Amino acid sequence: MSPRRERGSALAGRVVAITGAASGIGRALALTCARRGATLALADVAVEELATLEAELGALAVPPQRYQTSRVDVSVREQVEDWATEVTSRFGGADVVVNCAGVSLHCPLDETSPEDFHWVMAINFWGVVHGSQAFLPQLAQRQRGHLINVSSVFGLGAFPGTGAYAASKFAVRGFTETLAIELSLTHPSICVTCVHPGGIKTPLVRRGRVRGTGSLASTPEEAAAGFERDLARMSAADCAEHIAQVMLRPRTRLLIGTDARLIDLGVRLFPSFYKNALGWLIERARRADRARKS
Repeated sequence: MSPRRERGSALAGRVVAITGAASGIGRALALTCARRGATLALADVAVEELATLEAELGALAVPPQRYQTSRVDVSVREQVEDWATEVTSRFGGADVVVNCAGVSLHCPLDETSPEDFHWVMAINFWGVVHGSQAFLPQLAQRQRGHLINVSSVFGLGAFPGTGAYAASKFAVRGFTETLAIELSLTHPSICVTCVHPGGIKTPLVRRGRVRGTGSLASTPEEAAAGFERDLARMSAADCAEHIAQVMLRPRTRLLIGTDARLIDLGVRLFPSFYKNALGWLIERARRADRARKS
C-alpha cells in the first residue's frame, strides 16, 4: 500500500463525531477526516453552513452513507443527547468524539455583562460537558474510544480583554484533565485528549462578540484585525491535521503551534512573572501605536 493510500484510509471504519463542524477548525477537521476514510457525524447550529459542508463532502466523492449532518445547539443538553442517540441509530455509535464548537467574546471583565458571560460559558464549557457526557456510554462500548476536547492557548495563560473566553477554556482544560484521570481508572480503553491550539486562521473572532468602551476595550474591527495580524499564524487545515494525527496516536495533551508551545513553557516556568511581562509588552505596544497616530 502506498503512503498516500495508507494516509487516505487511516481512519477507515471509525465513526468521528464533531461539534462546531460547519466552520473553522471543526469544518477543516471534518474534511480532513473525510479524506482519511472516516464516517462522520457532524453537528453545528449553522444550518446553511452545514449544507455548504455537505456540498464540499460531495465534491470529495464521500458517499452519503458515510456522513450525517445535524443542527445541534451544544448549549442545550437535550439536543446533544438526542444527537448522540441519532449517531447510535445511524452508525452504531461513535469511536471518536471531538467537542470543537466555540464562540469568542472580547471585553474587559469589569464591563462584561452576565448575559455575555453566560453565552460564552454555555457554548464553550457546557457544550464540552454535554458532548462528553452524552457520548461516554458509547465510547465505553468501543475498543478505541477517544474523546477530544478543544480548549485554547487561552486555557494555558491569561490575556487582557478575553476574561470570559479564557475562563471557559481554562474550565475545559480542568474538566478534560480530570476526566482523563478518572477514565484511566474506570475505562482505560477510552483516551481523553485536551487540545490547545494557538492562533488559528478562522472566523472565530470576526464572528464573535466585542464589547466595552473603557481603555482596554476594542472595536470589532480592531479585535478582528489584531487577531488576524498578530495571532493567527496557522491555517485551520494544518490545525486539523494535527488533531487527526492524535486520533491515530492518542495522547492526553496536544499543543498546536509554536505560539502554544512557547506560552505553555513561559507560563509553567514563570507563572507569576509572565503576567507582569505581558502587561509591560501590551503597554509598550499601546504607546508605540499612539506615537504612530500622533
